[in-house]
Amino acid sequence: MAVGMGNGVAAGALWGLVFLAPAVLHAFSAVQLSAGRYLIYGLVALVLLLPRWKRLAPRLGRAEWGALLWLSLAGNLVYFVLLATAVQWAGGAAASLIVGLVPVVVTLVGARDEGALPLTRLLPALLLCVLGVGLVGYESLLSEHLDSPWQQRVLGLLCAFGALLSWALYSVGNSRWLARRPDLSGHDWSLLTGVITGALALLLVPVAFAGEGDPSGEMSWGLFWAVCSAVAVLASVIGNACWNRASRHLPLTLSGQMIVFETLFALAYGFAWQRRWPTLLEAVAVCCLVAGVLFCAHAHRTPTVAPCRAG
Repeated sequence: MAVGMGNGVAAGALWGLVFLAPAVLHAFSAVQLSAGRYLIYGLVALVLLLPRWKRLAPRLGRAEWGALLWLSLAGNLVYFVLLATAVQWAGGAAASLIVGLVPVVVTLVGARDEGALPLTRLLPALLLCVLGVGLVGYESLLSEHLDSPWQQRVLGLLCAFGALLSWALYSVGNSRWLARRPDLSGHDWSLLTGVITGALALLLVPVAFAGEGDPSGEMSWGLFWAVCSAVAVLASVIGNACWNRASRHLPLTLSGQMIVFETLFALAYGFAWQRRWPTLLEAVAVCCLVAGVLFCAHAHRTPTVAPCRAG
């Protein structure tokens, strides 16, 4: 469990960068950000996967390729387009608030799995997480000033809810596929997902870059590719590998709670970008979120759950 939780925290720290990228590259569209990030992710994943290909190929059938296709769409392309749009239109605080509800959604789904803890034992942790996310959103929405019109803000919030559903779908499906195929390492599964995502990103190139001029000078495109490369390697390659390893060591109800660290790190990066410290209310919210995760971890330290999920 310690290995799983450590990898879950590391994945959250790396995934939190995706909330910062749209703010840094505000001159670029969400489709451009998604295409750039996942083209690089696919290329890096392909290079890393080539030495393993002969060993992996015979173990992959139509079901596995189908799963990789929809997981790539739900957890990467669709999720990031919606998230980037939400950050740029509704603000990073609102986006992190809504997507931060993923642990609640995933835990509710995982509670139906065989061997999962009853919701009554998880309720205190879930309530703390919901309270923490609510406090963060309340404080951030009050203090954040957006230049976008209210219609665009509403669409941005809808995109954030779409990103929430897309990421929850990916998290549950990915965890179950890793459990179904223990012979495939989490790292290899992540690289396969990256290759499929990169291939799908090629379809976005005509929409993202055809006819697009330079938004604000040559240096902007240099920054664009630098940020996309950093997010692709850190969040997609390394972050996904950490998450897959965490999913292997933790039950779904606990792995769902680990996603809350993405929200915490996203908020921390946002505070650093805005060059300010969190307010008292925001600090209390962070404590609630961390306490919720710790309570959930403590609830899973029982002999009835750990043995059947070990290894």
